[in-house]
Amino acid sequence: MNLKKFFCMGLIGCLIAGGLFAKGDGDTAGQAQSGGLTIKPGVLTIGMEIGYPPMEYFDTDGKTPIGFDVSMAKAIAAKLGLQVEFVDTAWDGIFAGVDTGKYDCIMSAVTVTPERQAAYNFTKPYIGNAQALVLRKDSTVTAARPEELGGLRVAYQAETTTDIYMTKLAQGGLAFEPYEYDKVLNCFDDLRLERVDAIVCDSLVAFDYIAPANSPFKIVWQGEADEVFAICLKKGNDQLTNAIDRVLDALFADGTILKISQDVFQMDMVSSARK
Repeated sequence: MNLKKFFCMGLIGCLIAGGLFAKGDGDTAGQAQSGGLTIKPGVLTIGMEIGYPPMEYFDTDGKTPIGFDVSMAKAIAAKLGLQVEFVDTAWDGIFAGVDTGKYDCIMSAVTVTPERQAAYNFTKPYIGNAQALVLRKDSTVTAARPEELGGLRVAYQAETTTDIYMTKLAQGGLAFEPYEYDKVLNCFDDLRLERVDAIVCDSLVAFDYIAPANSPFKIVWQGEADEVFAICLKKGNDQLTNAIDRVLDALFADGTILKISQDVFQMDMVSSARK
């Protein structure tokens, strides 16, 4: 065997070994760009209910999505070497959309539950959450926790973990008047107009609404952080799930997700999800 042929064969062997044992973000990005990971080649398509501030909502122009999940989605797509496309979807149909291939995944404050884990793939968690009770600052309501909301008009978003939480209280004997809304912002609109007496919602959302100095709202109770949000994918889509997990690990490690949290919430709302 001549030396030139031997050298070429050795070089080929090194390249093969590199491909087998050195797969990293660069390889994932290349695969994503070529269409190996996503429905649309070069694009990460995301289902999102864009009406859930501060996680995802429209900017003042009414067209541009902004919020925590939006910023995180852009960071993930960039790390994968992809463009990002958001599909605004009503919450009551958002899971069906990922089942039917309307989009690659859901990034929309999706709580991880055992029932959902049985039906879908989930990435590692990226933020923690709890329930919160919100009143008007000038409210005469004396309830200091959800169990004391008997006889009151209570607003919350339908088909969410808050809905499950309030349903359990009702089944346990708490008699309140439920006001269920498609979007959480409608809850706050009606509390502002005094059409309801109280709101129960995610603490992440409540913090955003009470943050402005002129906010008419106050949080009177916050539960323990007993749930986490993660990215939801079609059951069996392990390849994209694992790719996003690697990117999430990298974004936590380099401080990107912490910075997004500080920009949106002015505090660290993410580190506890990884403990």
